[in-house]
Amino acid sequence: MDREHLLYAYRQMYRVKQMAETYEANRTITKYVHSTSRGHEAIQLATALQLLPCDWVSPYYRDESLLLGMGWEPYELMLQLLTKADDPFTGGRSYYCHPNSRRADRPKMIHQSSATGMQTIPTTGVAQGIHYLEQIESSLLEHGPNGELPVVICSLGDASVTEGEVSEAFQFAVLKGLPVIYLVQDNEWGISVTAAEGRAMDAYEYAAGFKGLSRVRVDGTDFEASCDTMRQVVSDVRAKRRPWLVHAKTCLLNHHTSGVRKEFYRTEEDLAKHACTDPIILLRQQLAGKIDPAEITKLEAEVTEEIGNAFAKAVAAKDPDPASVSDHLFVPTPVTTEKGERAPAGKEKVIMVDAALFAIRELMARHPECLVYGQDVGKRLGGVFREAATLGDQFGDHRVFNTAIQEAYIIGSTVGMSAVGARPIVEVQFADYIYPGFNQLVTEISKSCFLSCGKFPVSCVIRVPIGAYGGGGPYHSGSVESTLLTVKGIKIAYPSNAADMKGLMKAAYYDPNPVVMLEHKGLYWSKVPGTEDAKTIEPSEDYVLPFGKGAVALAADADAVDNGESCCVITYGMGVYWAKAAAKQFAGRVEVVDLRTLFPLDEELVFATVRKHGKCLALTEEQQNNSFAEALAGRISRACFRSLDAPVEILGALNLPAVPLNMGLEAAMLPTVAKVAERIGQLLAS
Repeated sequence: MDREHLLYAYRQMYRVKQMAETYEANRTITKYVHSTSRGHEAIQLATALQLLPCDWVSPYYRDESLLLGMGWEPYELMLQLLTKADDPFTGGRSYYCHPNSRRADRPKMIHQSSATGMQTIPTTGVAQGIHYLEQIESSLLEHGPNGELPVVICSLGDASVTEGEVSEAFQFAVLKGLPVIYLVQDNEWGISVTAAEGRAMDAYEYAAGFKGLSRVRVDGTDFEASCDTMRQVVSDVRAKRRPWLVHAKTCLLNHHTSGVRKEFYRTEEDLAKHACTDPIILLRQQLAGKIDPAEITKLEAEVTEEIGNAFAKAVAAKDPDPASVSDHLFVPTPVTTEKGERAPAGKEKVIMVDAALFAIRELMARHPECLVYGQDVGKRLGGVFREAATLGDQFGDHRVFNTAIQEAYIIGSTVGMSAVGARPIVEVQFADYIYPGFNQLVTEISKSCFLSCGKFPVSCVIRVPIGAYGGGGPYHSGSVESTLLTVKGIKIAYPSNAADMKGLMKAAYYDPNPVVMLEHKGLYWSKVPGTEDAKTIEPSEDYVLPFGKGAVALAADADAVDNGESCCVITYGMGVYWAKAAAKQFAGRVEVVDLRTLFPLDEELVFATVRKHGKCLALTEEQQNNSFAEALAGRISRACFRSLDAPVEILGALNLPAVPLNMGLEAAMLPTVAKVAERIGQLLAS
């Protein structure tokens, strides 16, 4: 390599060395947990040198050398280390070397978590989004200065490759031929788990099982060898648009993290072995005879002074304003008011499943960046509930397609897809099977906007068929809304009729934040007795219904209210129909509120309705204990205490672990019209 590149690499490596030593010497100041890239510098810098501003990179928590090579300054990294207000990545909200960026002059970086290996799915989603935009319109992509197509780098440690979600990402990348490079840095340690303890094979050997995943080994402590390898791999991916795995052998010269120190678990023999392959020592040996030692000494003195000054400046920088702690939970949505015709003249009623289908069909016709994927949604079947029927035929396999049984990938890939400008609508086939995807929803999606200070909200719609519908059994009848509602940073809709379904689906698509659409299977076709009202006139194409706006599904008579003889039922989904049917036994005395969205929640309507009646029943299909309904009852009790004439009642399913298959047992577990009527009667009599 030429003198200029060798000196550049040595300067960056010496920066990393001085940074690590500065952090170690100031442990009372660098009190937040952090890792350094000591031992990994060569492969990281070699990778950075191949990248263009059009590229996308997902570093992991030991990748500060990669960040320096991409153009970030030590001072900027130190601002994150010390959780300062001007931390350019997270504003003091996340750990050292947890970057995200949309800077035009540098490769882009989505937010990713500390959960090792989890970044492979969102980052593969970036590559999937690039691949999709290349198919529909290459001009939608940012290119390099000479027209180069973007590549995606996903950096991870070898110990994290044993995570199951990594295999989902590899599988999808080779299946679709995505332009992604998995850079696996192998220092032979997890935390205190050695390679021999934790894996049957290394990442290079593991990659052999994924047909179509090209792979290469490299000595990641050798800067020149690393540059040669990464240059060849990046060039191949730019030209041939196919995935690679680079297995780079490195050494670990510092602590796992500042909190898990090397002396806790590593022997002197192990530390000495790793020290022999220190990249900065190896590079200095290469410089010997090529560069005047005095020049190197001068460089080292300059870097030492630079790092000392940068650290002092970072220490003196201002802390975040505590008043800003709730900023960036969501970015604003353009849908804030109900618009369009809800019930146009001359149109026929439609069932809920078709209302969703028609909404998505209209969105796809208008927006080429919109695409649909999930299990069995492709044109051969169009969804197990026919909820995507005809879409594949109309828009093609590149826009509507099946996935494997990979709930984690289906959900987590939306992070990367959204980042590059695609707008995914994805489906988890049954609510009972959302749990394999929960890690991505909680760890990556829900935190992305907040921890990126609004740079990376995840715009996606996750469709989840939910609820019992008569003999669905223990794995196809579950309700998961309370579990979802513990996750902050997502929005949740639960429509109960066709018009709401279409309006909320449109609002969900145009919302730049993540939305989960809970769609009751028992209401899809209005085949469950008493759910005929779920069919409505199909709203106009421009109809949108904002989140956080409930509706009165059944009004009580004014006389009953004035005489203090009424009550209200606060509910959603199938509960709307149980409540309306039960209310027939109490003519004019029951008002039913349909929440329509569970987060955001229309508290104004709920509290106003409860204050008007003084008696309230919170009704849910979920098992009652520790449910959303119980939490809502508590909020109602606090907000409406002075207006209540009786304690807030709650009715949900029995507290059993699953919905039984036998329909008689199912009815015994779930709320029914008779059970709701009995509870209303008791409430009115109290």
